[in-house]
Order: sequence, then structure tokens, then C-alpha cells
Amino acid sequence: MKTNDADRHSPFFRTGIIVACLIIAVALSGCAAAIVGAGAAGASVAYKMGQMEATLPANLPAVVAATNDALTHLQLAVISRKQDAFGAAFTARTAMDSKVQVRLISMADNATQVKIRVGVFGDEPMSLKIYEQIRSELPK
Repeated sequence: MKTNDADRHSPFFRTGIIVACLIIAVALSGCAAAIVGAGAAGASVAYKMGQMEATLPANLPAVVAATNDALTHLQLAVISRKQDAFGAAFTARTAMDSKVQVRLISMADNATQVKIRVGVFGDEPMSLKIYEQIRSELPK
């Protein structure tokens, strides 16, 4: 089937090209979320747009202590720590000078949301390793 110039300039043809470009852009942007099983606790970890997110069944002070211990155990250089009654933020650096950000948000008396980003675009394996280390540092 031949396409003539009139067909190429039709609104339907241009709309189809625009839709195809948008689909390709979304597919290549990394917007899709990856769900990773997080072990026996039944918790799940979501990794989307370069950031890992999970909720741990522990209060904020316990998760803050576990995060501090995990970053030390992993030999990450902690640059800053901030904490209030609602949450905490850690900034650290890897040996390769990648920035590591860990944000903790108190969700309830016994639930704390953890958000981890490594570098500008994220590093899923390293984020998962940090998360697993935080979990392992929590009191049993």
C-alpha cells in the first residue's frame, strides 16, 4: 500500500506519530516500577524512578539507629544526619564518591517508610544492599 503526501500530512497520521513517540519516550524513561521481594517479613520493596521505597515494621528511633549502623557497616562516609519527631535524613558517600540519600518517615508508632537513592539516576543493586543491611540491623 502506497502512502501519498496527503496522507502524511493528515491529522490522523501526525497524531499516530506523536502517540508512538510518547510511548517510546515513556518506555525508555525508566518510569516503570520494579517490585522486589524482601524476604520473610512479607514486606515488598518498590524501586521506581531511581529510588527504592519500603516500609519497615519498626518505630522511627529503631530504624534511625539501624540506618546509622548499616551505613557504618557498609563503610559509607556519612556526611550529614538530620532528625526530628517525624523523620530523619542521612546523606553519605561511597568510595567512588556517589551520593547516597536515605530518608526515613514515621508512618505510625510501629511503621517507618524508608526511601533510598544512590547517585543521580539511582543504583538498584546498591540501594537493595543498603536496605537489606538496615533490615538486618533492626532488633529482632
